[in-house]
Amino acid sequence: MLFDLTNFYFEGRKAGSRKARFGRSKEKRNDCRLLVLALCINREGFIRYSSILAGNTSDPKSLPGMIDKLAVKTSVTSKKTLVVIDAGISTEENLQGIKEKGYNYLCVSRTRLKDYSLSKDHRTVTVHDTRKQEITLREVQTRPEEDYYLEITSPSKAMTEASMNRQWKERFEGEMEKINEAITRKGGTKRYEKVVERVGRAIERYPSIARHYQITYLCNERKPAEMQKVNWTIKDITAIDKNTGVYFLRTNVRTFGEQTTWEYYNLIREIECTNRQLKTDLNLRPIYHQKDERSDAHLFFGLLSYWIVNTIRFQLKQSGENAYWTEIVRRMSTQKLVTTEAVNALGEKVELRQCSRPTKQAERIYSILKMKQAPFKKIKICRSQSPPRGSS
Repeated sequence: MLFDLTNFYFEGRKAGSRKARFGRSKEKRNDCRLLVLALCINREGFIRYSSILAGNTSDPKSLPGMIDKLAVKTSVTSKKTLVVIDAGISTEENLQGIKEKGYNYLCVSRTRLKDYSLSKDHRTVTVHDTRKQEITLREVQTRPEEDYYLEITSPSKAMTEASMNRQWKERFEGEMEKINEAITRKGGTKRYEKVVERVGRAIERYPSIARHYQITYLCNERKPAEMQKVNWTIKDITAIDKNTGVYFLRTNVRTFGEQTTWEYYNLIREIECTNRQLKTDLNLRPIYHQKDERSDAHLFFGLLSYWIVNTIRFQLKQSGENAYWTEIVRRMSTQKLVTTEAVNALGEKVELRQCSRPTKQAERIYSILKMKQAPFKKIKICRSQSPPRGSS
């Protein structure tokens, strides 16, 4: 089973709600009240349990309660159950709790391994993502009583992280330049303690890149209480992008192997992607309802939509078609309804409606789903035109 939590923000005060609360919005809308939707999903992506929680519910705290409720409401056997969670929920406390309840777990390691060695056979397994880009999997050498770790190396992820590092580097250095400008500007922040505080806030804002910098403070000799300048240098520029594109999967099941571990983890990635698509494509956010029962109904219809989407995608994946929902919609939207209007010799208005021919990609989807390639046959409608007003 796979656990996933996402939240939805409201437009409006929502003052009388018992559930809507301020919290950490995944859409960066911390100015709005939120609702949290908790989902438990099986291997095929179908919902087994769902719950609407208060908007201030944090991811790690929600997991133990969800596991207990699922065990009561469903016939889950702990010996065969694998709990797949993302890094936001996989705290050491939660992992220990999952193990104590008799379940197995698979997650992204919250900490990057250091000074590790690969397994003795040094086997590398290559898989491909949905964009046909290569991803390499290598087992990390650990003791039999320890968890199984799998090193994941993704070139596309490395490019994304390198681009983000360059962006954070520019922003961090920009903050440092503003601090030095304020020191030299009349009325700017010059006091030594205040300048150090500003540097500390910049480090807190960009911690991933700030740790690669060596920062020194130069005190004003004539005015010891003031700062003269803040200097910064990069310790090792090659270290910034050294481990980009590398992360680790962690599980207490050592018998899966590289391929199976990756396939199990990939399920939660697809679920998170589907969540994002449903929020945008089906307009589940923002929520405009002011009553809790209407908000619950809004999300309930969203879950019904999820079932439809996942049923279609499940049938397509059985035949090797792994496209996401947005891509499926794009392919099918190429087929159009064409309406042709004309007036015949009898003065009748004739309408002819027919579907355009589907593309080869759309034909493949129709074929897999065992559906007709046209929603309806050609329709011909004849209407007698009414005479103009004032005519006899």
